[in-house]
Amino acid sequence: MLLDSSVAHPVGVEEAARLARDLYGLDVTAKSLPGEYDDNFHLTAADGVQFVLKVMHPARERSFIDLQCQALQHLAKHAEGVVLPRVVPAQRGELQTEIKAADGTNRLVWLLTFVPGTVLAKVCPHSEELLTSLGRLLGTIDSGLQNFSHPAAQRELKWDLSAAGWIKGHVKEIADSSQRSLVEKFLTLYDSEVVPVLGGFRRSVIYGDANDYNVLVSDPWPLPRTAVSVIDFGDMHYGITVSEVAIAAAYAALGKKDVLRAAASVIAGYHEVFPLQEVEIAALYSLIGMRLAVSVTNSARRKTIRADDAYVTVSEAPAWEALKRLAKINGRFAHYTFRRACGLSAVPQNEKLQRWLEKNSRDAASLFDADLRTAPSVVLDLSVGSEFLGADPRDSETPALTRKISALMEETTVSIGVGRYNEARLLYSSPLFGADASPLEERRTIHLGLDLFAEPGTAIHAPLDGVVHTLANNVAPLDYGPLVILQHDVGDAGQFFTLYGHLDKESLARLKIGQRVARGDEFARIGTSKENGGWPPHLHFQVILDLLDLDANFPGVAYASQRAVWTSLSPEPNLLIGVPKNRFPKQDPTIQETLTTRRELLGKNLTISYQKPLKVVRGWLQHLYDETGRAFLDFYNNVPLVGHSHPRVVQAVQKQIALLNTNTRYVHDLVNRYAQRLTQHLPEPLRVCFFVNSGSEANELALRLARTHTKREEVIVLEHAYHGNTSTLIDISPYKFDGPGGAGRKPWVHVAPMPDDYRGKYRREDAQAGKKYAAHVGEILDGMAKQGSAPAAYIAETIPSVGGQIVFPPNYLEEVYKRVRAAGGLCIADEVQVGFGRLGTHFWGFETQNVIPDIVVLGKPIGNGFPLAAVITTPEIARSFDNGMEFFSTFGGNPVACAAGLAVLQVVEEENLQERALRVGNYLKKSLLSLQEQYPIIGDVRGSGLFLGVDLVLNPDTRSAATAQAAYVVNRLRERGILTGTDGPFNNVIKLRPPLIISERDADIFTEAFRGVLAEDSAQPT
Repeated sequence: MLLDSSVAHPVGVEEAARLARDLYGLDVTAKSLPGEYDDNFHLTAADGVQFVLKVMHPARERSFIDLQCQALQHLAKHAEGVVLPRVVPAQRGELQTEIKAADGTNRLVWLLTFVPGTVLAKVCPHSEELLTSLGRLLGTIDSGLQNFSHPAAQRELKWDLSAAGWIKGHVKEIADSSQRSLVEKFLTLYDSEVVPVLGGFRRSVIYGDANDYNVLVSDPWPLPRTAVSVIDFGDMHYGITVSEVAIAAAYAALGKKDVLRAAASVIAGYHEVFPLQEVEIAALYSLIGMRLAVSVTNSARRKTIRADDAYVTVSEAPAWEALKRLAKINGRFAHYTFRRACGLSAVPQNEKLQRWLEKNSRDAASLFDADLRTAPSVVLDLSVGSEFLGADPRDSETPALTRKISALMEETTVSIGVGRYNEARLLYSSPLFGADASPLEERRTIHLGLDLFAEPGTAIHAPLDGVVHTLANNVAPLDYGPLVILQHDVGDAGQFFTLYGHLDKESLARLKIGQRVARGDEFARIGTSKENGGWPPHLHFQVILDLLDLDANFPGVAYASQRAVWTSLSPEPNLLIGVPKNRFPKQDPTIQETLTTRRELLGKNLTISYQKPLKVVRGWLQHLYDETGRAFLDFYNNVPLVGHSHPRVVQAVQKQIALLNTNTRYVHDLVNRYAQRLTQHLPEPLRVCFFVNSGSEANELALRLARTHTKREEVIVLEHAYHGNTSTLIDISPYKFDGPGGAGRKPWVHVAPMPDDYRGKYRREDAQAGKKYAAHVGEILDGMAKQGSAPAAYIAETIPSVGGQIVFPPNYLEEVYKRVRAAGGLCIADEVQVGFGRLGTHFWGFETQNVIPDIVVLGKPIGNGFPLAAVITTPEIARSFDNGMEFFSTFGGNPVACAAGLAVLQVVEEENLQERALRVGNYLKKSLLSLQEQYPIIGDVRGSGLFLGVDLVLNPDTRSAATAQAAYVVNRLRERGILTGTDGPFNNVIKLRPPLIISERDADIFTEAFRGVLAEDSAQPT
C-alpha cells in the first residue's frame, strides 16, 4: 500500500506524552523521531527508563502492527543473540490501542522498549568490520525469521524489490536527464537479470529497511564497534530473502568512495551466518542498484507531492552519488567481488579452466621458437622487496631496468628472462597505477601476467587455436604497447582469452579482427623498447577469463585489495606455457605465516607495532613499503635520520664493505676522520670519542666512564626514563624497573621527578619551574650526602622521548648540572633521540639548555640504521678511564660503520637538514596547534623541529591522559598510511620523529590524515 502522509497531521510531543500517561501509566518527556508516514517518539520516564512510542498513520491496518509484534516475539525466541525492541502492553493488556488523535483521525498506538545505541548515520567511520557486523546482524535476523509467517506480511510495498518495476511509470518525474539514464540503466539490468530468475529466489519475511537511521551501533568504547540492533520494523514484508542484504548494501554504499568494498563487507557478514545461494549472489549488483534507483525515484515522486518534506529527500544526494559510482563498475566484476566476499572463487569457471590448462598444457605450442619448457631461462625478482632492484626507484626506471635485466641475462648466459605472475611491484609510474597519488592512496602493484624478456623481433606463436579478438596500440596509459588478444573456445571448460603485450607494430598490421590463428602459428613479434614506452623488450603474456568489456584496456596490474578477484579473472599463465616450476623461487611467506614463525622462534616479549601488524620489505627516504607495495609515510622511526636507504649512505657502506671491514686494533684513517668530523660539531672540551654499536652499549660505557672517573657508583635518573636494554641500563631505567616484570629500584639508583611543565607539579606559566624541578635533584643530593655518599653521575635524555617528548623548562639542566658537579658527579647527556640537528634550533639537545655535559651519548640515527654509536667525553675523563683495563669493542668504530657515519654527517650538512628540520617542523607544529583549537582532546603540542609530541587528554582542564584514544589514533593512522607511535607514562603522547628529509607536503598529508582520525567517534573522549 502506498500511503499519503498529507491525509494526517503530525502528532506533537505534548500529545505523545499524554498518550504515554493515559495508555501506559508513564510519566515521560517525549522527543520526536524521524519517520516518513508514522509519528515516532523517544520517551524518557521519570525513573530514567526509555521507550519508543509509535503513533501510526491513519491508513495503517491493525494486522500490519500485529505483524511487527508477532515478528518481534518470534525473534525473541529464534534469534536470542540479537538485542531487539520488545513490545510493551498497555495498562489494559493490549499490544496496540486505537485512539482518536487531535486531528480527528483514528490512530493505532503501541509502545516498544528503547534499545540504546547510536544510529549508524552518526557513526564515524563506517569501517569494514562495522559493516561486516551489520551483515551478521541481518543474517541472524533473517535466519530467525525463516519459519515465521503472517498474513499481513503479504503486502504491497514500494520498497519490495520483487516488485520494484513500479518505478518505470515514474522515471519521467526525474528532472535531470543524466540521472534518468542512471535509473534506466539499472531498470534494464533488473528486467534482464533479476525478473527472469525471481522464481528461483528464496522468499521469507524480512526486516527490509537497514538504513543508516534504523541501525544501532555500540558505543565507541570498547572496540570494535558493532551493529547491535535495528529499529522501526515498518518495512517488514514477505519478499525475496536476498533483498535484505541488497538493501543494507545499498545503504552502506552511501557516502563511500569505494561503494563495492562497502557492499562486499555487508555481504560477507550476512553470508557468514546465513549463506547466500549462487543465484542470489549473481543478482546482488542489480538489486543493490535497483534499491538505490527506487530510492531516488521515490524522492522525485514525493517532491511532486510535498516538495518541502526533508525526510524523503534526506538521502537523495548520497543515493545519486552512490548510484553514479555503482554504474561505473562492471556488473560482472561486482558479481565476482561478491562471490569472493562469500568465500567462493571469484570467477565461477576459474577452477574448471585451471584444471583444463593443467591437463592440456603439454599439448600447447611454445610461445617462442625455443621451447619454454626446456630452454634455459632465469626468473627475475621484480617485487617490492627485490634485492635485484634495491630500494632506489631510479634503479627501477625503464633505462636502468633494461640495463639490469640485460646484465643478469648475460651473466647467467640465458636468452630468456621470466618476470613472475602475482608479484607485487613498484615499477609502474603511469598515473593509471596511482603512482602520482598521495601515499595514503592505494596504487596498482599486483602483476597479472608473466613477463618473458627476450630480444626484439623474437617470434611469438599461438599456444592454442584461437581467433583475433582485439588489436590495439596502448603505449599509454597502460604501457602495453602494441597488443593482441586471442579468444579461445575449449568446450566444456568454456571460453577464455590470452593477451600478448609489448609487441612490434608490424604484428598489428599482419592481423585482422576475427582472423583465425592456428596452434603453433607465428602471429606476432616482441617489439623494441622505443615501441613500448621504454620498457625492456619482453612479452607480457596474460590469461583472462572475462574481459569485462574492457578489451585492450584490461589491466595487467591490479590493486592488492582486489588481488583475489583479479587473479581469479587472470589465473596463472604458466599453467599453459610450462616454464619449469623449480626455476621459480619459493613463494614469500604471507604476513600470517611470518607472524606464526616469529612467535615460534622469537621471544614472546618481543612486541609488534599496531593491532594489524605491518610487514615491511622496502624503505626509501620517508616511506616504508609493505609486501603488497603499499607506501607508508614514516613519521615514527628516528633511526633513518636522513631517510631510509639514503643512496649516499648506501653507497658509502657498499664501497667500504667491498674493500675492508675490520676492528680498531688495526690502524685505519676512517675512524680518525669520523671522530674529527663528529667532534667539530661539539663544544670544547668534548673531544675524545669511543665508538660502539648501539645506544645501549654507549650508555653502558658512559656509566663506566663516570664510575671510573669518580670512583662512585650511585646514579640519578628521571622518572619514566629509558636508556637501553643491558642489565645495568634496565637498573637505571624506571620505565623498565617500575614496569611489568621489573624488579624495582636498586639502592644505588635515585629517581628525580620528570620536569614536565604540562602535567607535572610545576607548570609552564611558572617562570621558576625549571629551578623548582632542579631543586628536587638537590634534595636527592642532600640526602645522599647525609648518608655519606655522592653521585657518580646524573643521566638524562636532553628531551626525554619515552617520558613523553618532554621539553625541559628553562634553566632546568643548568641548575641540575651545577648541583651535580658541586657534589662531584658527572653530567651525562643522552642524545640518542634528539641529536644531529633534529631539533632544528640546535644541533644538540643540551644546547637548548645552555649547558655542556661531561659525557655525550649518541646512537641509532648517527649511522642511519647501520650499527653505530658513540660516547664523547673530555680528555680528563678519558685519562681516568685509561687505568690499565683495556677497552675494546670488536665492531665499534669499524671502517664500514665509520663510512656510514661520515656519509650521514655529510648529508646533514650538505642538504641543510637542520635548517629543513626547523622549517618543516615549525610548519607542522603550526598545523598541529591549529588542530588543537578544533579538537580539545589535543591537550598539548610540544617539542622542536622534527621531534614533536601531541599529548592527548580526556579533559583539557584535568589533563587526564587519553590512553585508549591515543592507541586508537595511532592504529587508525597506520590504516590510513601513516606510521606514528605513543610514549609517555600513560602512553597517551603521539610521538612524531620522521626522517629529516620530509617536506611541507608530507606534513600536510600527515595533518589531514590526523584531522580525519580525530573527527572519528572513537578518537574523542567519552
